[in-house]
Amino acid sequence: MTDNAYQVATPNVDLKSLDRLVGTWEVSGDVQGTVTFEWMQGGFFLIQHFDFDHSGHRVTGMEVIGHEQKFGEPASADIKSRIYDTTGNTFEYVYELDSDTLTIWGGEKGSPAYYRGTFSADGNSASGGWVYPDGGGYESNMKRIK
Repeated sequence: MTDNAYQVATPNVDLKSLDRLVGTWEVSGDVQGTVTFEWMQGGFFLIQHFDFDHSGHRVTGMEVIGHEQKFGEPASADIKSRIYDTTGNTFEYVYELDSDTLTIWGGEKGSPAYYRGTFSADGNSASGGWVYPDGGGYESNMKRIK
């Protein structure tokens, strides 16, 4: 094994756009609860912990957000994530932040299932909602509480 086999990597600079999510947020709309975002040591992954009431059902879980890097392959171009929740779901998403608009694509970028929300000028709230391909969806807004 050569000395360069374990080169020190640095996080992709596009991850810094997600800094505005760091903190604890109160979620309102058709889903109620809280989410907390924090950087994992090293800055390669943003971790979300959530505790929601969704249509009368409590759902808690976590999400790992960053560039996917499969064994022996380079890191993905898109910022991807996977959610693990107490109902057994393991959803995958792609995050995209363009100026003040956050889009979270269900599955792959361009999916007909997505969340789109806009941050306020001060960055302490975001309003938007989930859109589903069958015409459904729900409102989901956030307000920073910490």
